[in-house]
Amino acid sequence: MKVLKFGGTSVANAQNIKLVLEIVKQKAEKDKLVVVVSALSKVTDLLHLAAAKAAENDEGFRDIVAEIEKKHLDTLKELIPVSEQSSLLSHVKRIINHLETLLDGCFLLGELSPRTADTILSFGELLSSYIIAQAYQQISKDAVYKDSRELIKTNNDFSKAVVNFEISDVLIQEYFAENQSRITILPGFIAQTLDGITSTLGRGGSDYTAAIIAGAMNAEQLEIWTDVNGMFTANPKIVKQAQPIANISYQEAMELSHFGAKVLYPPTIQPVLRKNIPILIKNTFEPKADGTLITNQAPSNGAAVRGISHIDHISLLTLEGPGMIGVSGSSKRLFEVLSHEKINVIFITQASSEHSICIGILNSDAENAEEAINKAFEVEILQNKIDPCIVEKDLCIIALVGENMKNHQGLSGRMFSTLGKNNVNIRAIAQGASERNISAVINERDVKKALNTLHENFFEENTKQLNLFVMGVGNVGEKFIEQIHSQKKFLKEVLKINVRVIALSNSRKMIFDEDGISLKDWQSTLDKGEAAIPTEFIARAKELNLRNSIFVDITANASVSEMYEKFLKESIAVVTCNKIACSSAYDNYKKLKSLSRQYNAPFLFETNVGAGLPIIDTVKNLIASGDKVHKIQAVLSGSLNFIFNNFDENNSFHDVVKEAGVQGFTEPDPKIDLSGIDVARKILILIRESGYQMEIEDIENLSFLPGECMKTANNEDFFKSLITHASHFENLLKEANEKESRLKFVAQFENGKASVGLQFIPKDHPFYNLEGKDNIVLFYTDRYVDQPLLIKGAGAGAAVTASGIFADVIRIGNI
Repeated sequence: MKVLKFGGTSVANAQNIKLVLEIVKQKAEKDKLVVVVSALSKVTDLLHLAAAKAAENDEGFRDIVAEIEKKHLDTLKELIPVSEQSSLLSHVKRIINHLETLLDGCFLLGELSPRTADTILSFGELLSSYIIAQAYQQISKDAVYKDSRELIKTNNDFSKAVVNFEISDVLIQEYFAENQSRITILPGFIAQTLDGITSTLGRGGSDYTAAIIAGAMNAEQLEIWTDVNGMFTANPKIVKQAQPIANISYQEAMELSHFGAKVLYPPTIQPVLRKNIPILIKNTFEPKADGTLITNQAPSNGAAVRGISHIDHISLLTLEGPGMIGVSGSSKRLFEVLSHEKINVIFITQASSEHSICIGILNSDAENAEEAINKAFEVEILQNKIDPCIVEKDLCIIALVGENMKNHQGLSGRMFSTLGKNNVNIRAIAQGASERNISAVINERDVKKALNTLHENFFEENTKQLNLFVMGVGNVGEKFIEQIHSQKKFLKEVLKINVRVIALSNSRKMIFDEDGISLKDWQSTLDKGEAAIPTEFIARAKELNLRNSIFVDITANASVSEMYEKFLKESIAVVTCNKIACSSAYDNYKKLKSLSRQYNAPFLFETNVGAGLPIIDTVKNLIASGDKVHKIQAVLSGSLNFIFNNFDENNSFHDVVKEAGVQGFTEPDPKIDLSGIDVARKILILIRESGYQMEIEDIENLSFLPGECMKTANNEDFFKSLITHASHFENLLKEANEKESRLKFVAQFENGKASVGLQFIPKDHPFYNLEGKDNIVLFYTDRYVDQPLLIKGAGAGAAVTASGIFADVIRIGNI
């Protein structure tokens, strides 16, 4: 014999019930079956609501009854031939009339007792099982209907009745010894007290009904048919990469079901565990899928962690004070109070100092528990020996589960390190002596990030997901997105990094997609996006609360740079080519670096100096290894180097500057480059990264632009001024030729002083042959004295800068 249970989604409507009937038909060809069914989907909730409304003297319960009646009549009409419907419809209507009579009583009395509530809730299973039995009898006459209340007996603890197995097992065995039908269909969830009153087995009790019968009959197998392909490594609705678990032990299944794996009701396992009856969890809508087999043995070659689960809506209650230290019975008193109030304790941890004890309960029980505990310890609280009960709400318990965890060292450290890197604060920790479960209490808003982070670490071959929030999609931004799109497969397969762009924004529009924006046609999607509001951009990134989030700033906007602090405080990493933040006031620069460390959020800005060249990274490594920088000489503007390399007798200064803009080498406002402020910012950043404190005002800027050019208010006037002062630039070129030198805009730092300005570079200088848009930096340090450390290469251009930003993103992926 096999026992099959079908849940609410499996029997949600006539279409689904037809799938159930086909599964039962195929199974019955080989085995004798007991089929236990739940109420039609959502009916139990409707019954709860109707009962509550009736007890509150709300006539609205009648509309709910009408909805329940229609749902069942429509289902029956679709499953049963018209010629057979008449008597069956009358039977269903009689059951509904009985239900309405009970609710009328609640309405008149204005109350709802637990006993009456159980009777009302039983109607869902009574109706569904009757209809399904009648529908199957249209296929085969070798099927009977049996009321579970005649077989399963309980005590009088209504809503969570305790089964009397001694009596129930005998009744079940006697019935099936006499019943020779191939198929027996029963309602789940419901039972009966010894004095004949309807009771229920708790939400999820249909699983329990099936397990009780399987245990009593020593069934070959218990099959739980639901709407998913078995138990998963995590909740697939929250963790999309979750995988079905093929085999799992009873103990592991109990732990996972206790911590919210809703495909299995926790008490289900007990009746079959003692008989070693396997449980198979299958998907009604994919019956050929393997499902999950639960047996007495965990796979010997399985992973240490088999699943990650969680319980929502938890409150943490803490009782502490010096009056608990060395005083026996404090814990006993605490748990007696909770037991008296019928409050279930889900989580317990106690400090070895005995100074405090922490328990986790449902949010709905918190207020009652707090009042009861404070009353029980009233004397100690008045004497200041114990503090009033501390209550923290809106928390969640997450748990790693695995039978083999006890044989692996370092799992706790790995779990907490993974959460810590994503700034998931842990409020409490518990681990049983069996080491089958490691539990932690966290903020409920962090649960999605925590589950995905842990699943990534323990189940996804160490593939790390990076979630990017990109602001600025001009020339550089467009190249950056193009590079991500082209390298996505390589990153995932080779580097085990899955890069997703969650948000994009320009100055006008912004778009968000929690599942990742398609990069094939992102421009058209962005054009249709919502209005770009920076504060809303931050709020949405914060609200999504995704693991490994990175804000990527590809602008030159001061207001955007002011957003970094808010992102870092949310443990969102910042990658930027925007030089404004790191060249702002020294205190702000230091604050951002400090926030990065405090919130474990990387703050990377390699492209601030030298675009894609590893200049800043080199400085960091020098300093970290104990070297000290004494002098820096550099050509740090690829745009200025391009301009002066191409400015000659045949190309006017005005035309060359124009061409630099066309090729994307200059900022949108070319005066930023030509004024020297951009180079000043770059050398300032290098000075600060070398360990020196300096402000932008401390850098001497020897501008080569005439004053009139500097005073222009827009690009049009600026370019006109370059034509007006063409002779000024021609004289500079003439002087350089006379000195057999080349014009280079040089930044330098030595003896605590820094300057930027145009210089005549002789032939024997390393800067003389610097071509195109290249940058070059010379570092003189304790270790590089006579021959400086030299870094040289392309220092401007959209593709080069984008690759530098991309490299910073990958650095974060490798942390």
